[in-house]
Amino acid sequence: MSNDDTFPNLEALALHPIDDDQLLAGPGEEPPRILLLYGSLRTRSFSRLAAEEAARILRRLGAETRFFDPAGLPLPDDADADHPRVKALRELATWCDGFVWSSPERHGAMTGIMKAQIDWIPLNLGGVRPTQGKTLAVMQVCGGSQSFNAVNQLRLLGRWMRLITIPNQSSVPKAYLEFDDADRMKPSPYYNRIVDVMEELVKFTRLTRGCREYLVDRYSERVESTEALSARVNQRSI
Repeated sequence: MSNDDTFPNLEALALHPIDDDQLLAGPGEEPPRILLLYGSLRTRSFSRLAAEEAARILRRLGAETRFFDPAGLPLPDDADADHPRVKALRELATWCDGFVWSSPERHGAMTGIMKAQIDWIPLNLGGVRPTQGKTLAVMQVCGGSQSFNAVNQLRLLGRWMRLITIPNQSSVPKAYLEFDDADRMKPSPYYNRIVDVMEELVKFTRLTRGCREYLVDRYSERVESTEALSARVNQRSI
């Protein structure tokens, strides 16, 4: 076993010591701002109803919630970024501190409507990363027996969008049996799980909101920035 602690490939100036002052920054007094997205356009959409239950719990826990209605959102690349529905979605994604993604499972996957909304949120928007370091909770509703295909896919997308995806998640089987005539979710372990997930989301959002830029500040990107600066300085000297 080698005890060689030299680092010939390390850019020493780009590797910063852990800064507890930044890491332990307080959450602030503003309520957590949560954007809820759902993946169905049906008049009685169970993914929307589940998201509405989630929003009620979030507000009870002190969060501010907003929804994006996917009706009228064009397919990705089928319209310009200045389309009104695209602009509305991107503004909400910039506004929020965290997300709830609630999708039906269709053909063993999230719906195209759900994926289209995520695809319209860019990794970079005017020099601002609207998702990086924010929190995410994932949920799905099923027409049949319980499955986790959609939430597993949503987790992959959350990682790709550089979101902090919380450990807990919700999957509601036979969702048509879980809501009453007033479109409220009936008491059940599935409802309790949604409460668990929203409670966890608020905790993680409050815990990380004050330091989220620091949490996702990456050595590899600092190295790249150092190289870019060095190239500019060298170019000027020539």
